[in-house]
This record gives sequence, structure tokens and C-alpha cells, in this order.
Amino acid sequence: MKRIRYRKIMDLIKNDVRKEEKPVTADDQQNVMDIQLDKNIDYIKTLFGKSEDVKYRELEVVTSKKHHVFLCFIDGLVNESYINLHIIKSLLEPDHTVSSAILAEEESGDFLTIVESRILSSLSVKKVQAWNKVTDSIMLGETLLLVDGYETGLLISTQGFAARNVGEPDTESSVRGPREGFNEVLKVNTSLIRRKINNPHLVFEGMKIGKQTKTNIRIGYIDGIANPKVVNEVKKRLKNIDTDSILESGYIEQFIEDHPYSIFPTVANSEKPDKVAAKILEGRVAILCDGTPFVLTVPHLFVENLQVGEDYYSRPYLSSLIRLLRLLSLFLTVASPSVYIALTTYHHEMVPALLLTTMAAAEEKVPFPTFIEAIIMAIVFEILREAGVRMPRPVGAAISIVGALVIGEAAVTAGFVSAPMVIVIAITGICGFVVSSLNDAIILSRFLLIFLAGALGLYGILMGFLMLLGHLCSLRSFGSPFLSPQAPIFWSGWADSIIRMPLWLHKSRPQSVVWRESKRQSNHNKPTRPDTEGEEQS
Repeated sequence: MKRIRYRKIMDLIKNDVRKEEKPVTADDQQNVMDIQLDKNIDYIKTLFGKSEDVKYRELEVVTSKKHHVFLCFIDGLVNESYINLHIIKSLLEPDHTVSSAILAEEESGDFLTIVESRILSSLSVKKVQAWNKVTDSIMLGETLLLVDGYETGLLISTQGFAARNVGEPDTESSVRGPREGFNEVLKVNTSLIRRKINNPHLVFEGMKIGKQTKTNIRIGYIDGIANPKVVNEVKKRLKNIDTDSILESGYIEQFIEDHPYSIFPTVANSEKPDKVAAKILEGRVAILCDGTPFVLTVPHLFVENLQVGEDYYSRPYLSSLIRLLRLLSLFLTVASPSVYIALTTYHHEMVPALLLTTMAAAEEKVPFPTFIEAIIMAIVFEILREAGVRMPRPVGAAISIVGALVIGEAAVTAGFVSAPMVIVIAITGICGFVVSSLNDAIILSRFLLIFLAGALGLYGILMGFLMLLGHLCSLRSFGSPFLSPQAPIFWSGWADSIIRMPLWLHKSRPQSVVWRESKRQSNHNKPTRPDTEGEEQS
């Protein structure tokens, strides 16, 4: 009886233990490599499934012993000639001196270590045991080498996928200055910045974002110039991104910006290495994303939208004039339709009599109010612009030009719109291309002012501008006021804001961006005219 009770008690204890035990998953069992090569091969083939681009190669390396070697890589992400020459050929046909050394050391040494240090002639070889690191590396173009009898593998750097050549960017063309632009390869983009900034304190820190894509991200800044608080804030916001995919830097921009509901961008982007390098030298932080030529920079100020890299390659007089023209274009593209609506609807007394007579004669045959007319023309213009952008380049240019001419002329002839309205919309569209970095904010602000002008006239336009100005004053980009150096005022920053003063007057970096090392040149750079009196001409 005692034995029966004892067995019952033990059975109850075993059942309770089994209930408390967690089921062991296949991932837990296969988290670390197995010492048997066949099991490792089965796991890899199960992991990648039936993907035809995943290539496998099994070799038999004969020294004093026979070693079963297995290679795995993804076709299209690797340089196959490099694998054939520096891995397969080195394993099957080792050099004579290397072979004798292997025979001498193989009895007492580790064959995998001998392969790593003596046989492979690759620049980057690292040992690995965890499967999660192995799969990530294979997906990035590295080759896995396994040897039977070892629970450690070798990851060999063999990246060699096709990429676009470094060329002139389409979005930021320039007359004078470098013509090279970023491409979609991360290491190429970092090297382009390195060529501009020959400084050992230039730091690139990497991380991966995206649970499915695991996109490589690099943060670039100059240690000692960039504000450590800004650098830490950038890292914090990037690490807090929890999403499946990061396919372009625009994803990151929307996740890390200070004011996601604002129509104004507080994170800058550029395709030009010289422009990004200049911003890093001013103390900003660059964010590079693999797979896109657009590099983000923070903090971003409003005045940067009026500046281009070519301003610093030309003399200050023309550069300052062009910046003023950009500011004028920004005002015209936002306010032209609304001002025209206000003058023709509410404030006739502000228009000269002769011009008012011409405008009235043009509007006489139009069946719509000026407000409706402006809305229709603005929408049609945006449709034509979008069609020109999305269509193939030769067809898109033809559609945008012919469409604008044909539709504009036909609309005026048929009496749907007036000729002055076509002129106003044309000026609005052309000026909008001058400040393309603010395209989203310009379009939304334009429609806002059109509605306010149709309801309240010039008073509505004034209210709209006050609302926009107040909103701009409230924005900050990673701790920097968006409207600096104008609001708040940093007098040292006025040398490079709306007016571009000579370079020898740019004595300090932007005060709203840097934290300590604000001085960037000495006070002795002012050019002086040499004293040539008394010199004889040869």
C-alpha cells in the first residue's frame, strides 16, 4: 500500500512539473550551431526554404585529413569571382608553403583557425556561433563557411551587388561646384563624406531599424563640434522606432521630427555630399539610410531653405541678390492668388484705374467668381505638375508644357477663366519651383490664404500670415529654434542668413546649433591689398 501511494504521489509531481515546463521551440534549439555539419545544413535549407537565389556549395578539403566544408551565400548580393578566387580556390588549391604549414600544425591546431588565418585571403573574416547573426549577415551579402566537427562558422565579407554609379543628382543641380551625388549604397555615401572631411574625429555610428527589413542606418557627426545632447537625442529617437520596414530616409524623417503635425519640415534632406559635409562642419548630425541617396541632417532651420551650396562658391554680391529673389519667390508663390482674389473682390480702390478696367473686361465673360476661378486653376496646375513628374521624362515634359499651353489657351478662349488669372497661376507655379524644399508647406499655405482671401479679403491674408508666423516661431528642431537667427536673434548668424556676407566674416558656427566649439576661423583671413609702391615692373 505504501508503494502504491508513493507512486501516485510521484506521478502527481511529474504531471505538475510537465504543466509548468514551457514548450521548447525550434528556434531555441537552433539558436546556436550544431557540431554536426549535416544538422547545420538542414537548418539553413529549412530557414531559406525554396529560394532559388540562395546558393550552396559543399567541398572536400584534403590535407593530412579530410574536412567537409560547406558554403552558403545569396546570388546577386555577392561577388562570385571573389568567392571563386579567394575562397574556393584557396581551399582546394592552397599555396605550397601554406600547405606544409597546415600539415605541421593540423595535428595540434584548430583547422577552422588555420582556415581563417592562413588559407583565406579575404580582408574581413569573423567567427560566429549564433544563427540570428548568421542569417542577418548572409542577407547583407556575406558568405558563410562551415566545417564538419565545429560548432563555429566563418562569415566572409564578399559583398558585390550592382549599384548606381556616383553621378550628378537630379533634384539639386548646380552651375558651379561638385557634380557628384549620393547613391543607394551606404558605404559609398559615407566615403563621399569622408573625402570632404579629412578629420579623424568624424564619427559614423551604425544601427539597424525595421523588424523585417533590418535597414542599416549610420549617424555621422564630428566629435567635439556636434552638441552631445543632440547626438544622444538622435540616437534615442532612432532606437525608439518600432516598425516592420524602413525603405527610405523619409520613413525616418516622419518618425523623428519634433512636430509631426506641422506643414513645415524640421528635418532637412540632401543628395549632395558637399552640402551634407558643410552642415556636419557646422555642428549638425547626419543620418544616412541604406537604399536611398537622400541624407537627413538635424537640426534644420527655416533659413536653410533659402540657401544652396552654390551660394558659397560664388562671390557674395550675386549670392545675396539671388537669396533675396528666393525670398521674394517664396512670398509670390504663397500669396499671389490670394492677393489677386482680395484686390478684385474687396479692394478695388487699391488697383490703378487703367489696370482695373483691363481686369474687369477680362473677368466680364467668366461665369465663375474669382475665388472659384482661382481654386480651379490651382488644382489644374497641381494636376499637370504631378502628371509631369510621374510620367516618363520625355513624355512628362511634353505633357506639362503642351498641357499648360493648350488647356490655358482653350480655357481663356472658351471663357472659363480670365487671362489675368492664368498669368497669376503661372507666376505662382514658376516661383514655387525656386524654393522646392518647401513644396508641401507652400501648396497648403497657398490654399489656406486663398480661402481666407475669399472670405475676408486682405484682412484674411494678414490673419493667415500672422498664423503662419506664430506657428513658425513655435517650432523647434532638436532643441534649435526654427526661425533662428532671426527669432530669437543671434547677430553672429546674420552673416549667413538672408544676406550672404564674405566668407572671411563667417567667424563662428550657428549659435543655435553648436554648443562649445563655435569658432571656425581666425580673425586674420580678411584679404588685404599688397603694397606694390616702389616695385619695378619687369
